[in-house]
Amino acid sequence: MAERSTAAVDVADNSGDKPLTAKADQATTDGVEAENKVGTHKDTERAEPESPARAAQPPELHSGHKLAKRYRLEECVTRLEGFSSWRAVDEKLRRAVGVHLLPADHPRARPVLAAARSAALLGDPRFVQVLDAVEENDLVYVVHEWLPDATELTPLLASGPMEPHDAYQLVSQVSQAMAAAHREGLAHLRLHPGSVLRTESGQYRIRGLAVMAALRGITSEHPQRTDTEAIGALLYAALTQRWPYESNAHGLSGLPKGVGLIAPDQVRAGVHRGLSELAMRALVNDGATASRQEQPCTTPEELAKAVAAMPRIRPPESAFATPPAYQRTNYQRGTYGQPPQHPGRATQPVPVPPPPLQSRTGRALKWSVSALLIAALGLGSWQLADTLLKDGSESKDDQHSQSTGDGMPKGKPGKPIAIQRAKDFDPQGRDGQEKPRDLPKAYDGDPNTAWSTDAYVGHSNFGNLKSGVGIILDLGKTQQVGNVKVTFVGGDTAVELRASTSSDDVLPVSLDDFKTVTKGSGTDVNLKGKGLKARYVLVWLTNLPQTAEGDYRGKISEIKVTS
Repeated sequence: MAERSTAAVDVADNSGDKPLTAKADQATTDGVEAENKVGTHKDTERAEPESPARAAQPPELHSGHKLAKRYRLEECVTRLEGFSSWRAVDEKLRRAVGVHLLPADHPRARPVLAAARSAALLGDPRFVQVLDAVEENDLVYVVHEWLPDATELTPLLASGPMEPHDAYQLVSQVSQAMAAAHREGLAHLRLHPGSVLRTESGQYRIRGLAVMAALRGITSEHPQRTDTEAIGALLYAALTQRWPYESNAHGLSGLPKGVGLIAPDQVRAGVHRGLSELAMRALVNDGATASRQEQPCTTPEELAKAVAAMPRIRPPESAFATPPAYQRTNYQRGTYGQPPQHPGRATQPVPVPPPPLQSRTGRALKWSVSALLIAALGLGSWQLADTLLKDGSESKDDQHSQSTGDGMPKGKPGKPIAIQRAKDFDPQGRDGQEKPRDLPKAYDGDPNTAWSTDAYVGHSNFGNLKSGVGIILDLGKTQQVGNVKVTFVGGDTAVELRASTSSDDVLPVSLDDFKTVTKGSGTDVNLKGKGLKARYVLVWLTNLPQTAEGDYRGKISEIKVTS
């Protein structure tokens, strides 16, 4: 029982802050304001003022103290805003439990009791169960399950993005559980990676239903929308290993500032498209837009139905273990029937079998086989020599046909590199965009289609408004880039090839993230990589041709990248 588990602590998490594990005679409120900004959503607010909660001091308790002559306190997990959380032992049933303690005169004591008793009546096994809620001896305490075999979602996300099947199971189970809770009038309001547990069997369980929000004094005018957006944030983090807001939280990095909320499949390559759209539909309440303009999910019930309507995502095929090396039997090793070898004893020589009896027929057969082997070797040698002579003459002809006028052989053309995705890049513009809808036309393999910039008036240098615009190319992984061929339409265009050394799944967002590799101008421009190794390259237009209408506009009909 001395081993501490992080799988049953309801309120130790502070939405990205360090866990509060103060000693029993100390109280801390660090991270409370940060929790209001990150851990809750925009329509969530505190029900009680700060000062009464902070003024109510927790009772003087220590390890070994017993509640109701039954629950023995073992370890203080956290102290925050006048209440404390403990790992305890139920001596009657001989099992570990968790206990929340606060004074009976605490301004949140009555809401906590009411929330705990309502959650206990739900009895849904998908939630960590409330076992007892008591007011006794100027104390209010709530006893709940302790799950030592479960793991928080926080360390699971820290290890990397989830597989599509695992993320599908997460959003499916959590949305169904919260839909059942809301049908009974219960909300969570503090649903984050620290309040979701995964058991060894792969089932997800939610802790702190209603109680966690009551302890922190959190309410919401739209509880269903708040919980739905929280589920969307969990799915977003599971797919990208990023928190879908600008602030870092729960051990995850936030999104780059100024970019806004972008779809998961634009943050990391290889994200399941259906799950990416599902996350955006759940987060649409915070300003996102669905990828296919589908209706947003504003309740857990709607989100659960949207998950059920998706094609089922099957688990990855299990890799079979390599079978052990084949062990030869004693008979195959030639030791069958021989006594076993004992260490320390001299090894007995294996008796040599007598040679077979020689006969006239055996000798004739042996000579016949020998003659056939000699004939076969001679024929094979002759055929090999003839082949080598032919290959030598053909290689000379090939070398002669491939030589240039100066006698030097031609170099082999580079292999094409597929462009995994692209992003319009206008860091100095007002809206930060430059015709994003037509972007695929720049590398779709069709020279009759083209991506164009906006029209600029007055000067070919973008009307003296900016230094340039361009397209960021994501090659999927860091690799050797030998040449980037850009075909322009409408006249000579000045262009630069820039590259970023970043290999992350997030596209660079600043012009300073790219370094200039080479420059060129014309309608068919070959930009040499010069030993460049990169994942993200930027085709940066710096001077535009004039159109027949008198304005200035750049058009790219095709971009091809080779190694």
